[in-house]
Amino acid sequence: MRDWEECYRTGDTPWDKGCAAPPLLELIERLGKELWGGGAVLVPGCGFGHDVRALAELGIPVVGLDIAETAVAGAQEIPAIGAETYEIGDFLDAAWRAGRRFSAIWEHTCFCAIDPAQRQEYAVAAAELLGPGGVLAGVFYLTPNDPGEEDEGPPFNASVGEIDGLFSPWFERIAGWVPDRTYPGREGREWVGVFRKLPYARVAG
Repeated sequence: MRDWEECYRTGDTPWDKGCAAPPLLELIERLGKELWGGGAVLVPGCGFGHDVRALAELGIPVVGLDIAETAVAGAQEIPAIGAETYEIGDFLDAAWRAGRRFSAIWEHTCFCAIDPAQRQEYAVAAAELLGPGGVLAGVFYLTPNDPGEEDEGPPFNASVGEIDGLFSPWFERIAGWVPDRTYPGREGREWVGVFRKLPYARVAG
């Protein structure tokens, strides 16, 4: 898999567009501040924190998480918008998750960047970190490759059916749509999904 720290250290970060994800801004306009609950919001794979700051503008606490030290250092150098903080850590690491709880998770570029074999781990991690009624919202990159290109990733392809199936043991989908606002070149390739943690969902282990 890709060495994310090396990518940030050398500036090989084509996924970083220098601004918050347009589908996140669209989601905020549609569903507002209330969607995110009363606690902290987690943004795994936050990079330089553009999405973190967009959420912090709502006046809610936000935690940006990334495994790349250079990404976190870069995010911390940008003046804070509100109650945002940043941490170095791995969303898929059970030791990092132990004892933590968030009211919501915003997903953008983490799910599509991990090995598809780890997607079940991702779903379990999200379920562990959210309490009953907690929200997992994200923009998922369905078709990063042009027709005929091999899915060598990252980013890796996904489908709405796969995403629904992965999260269904613990979540119900409450909204989903193809966003109107996207980065140039991603028109029609992304899908916004909003999932709510089921009241009695339990994570084994």
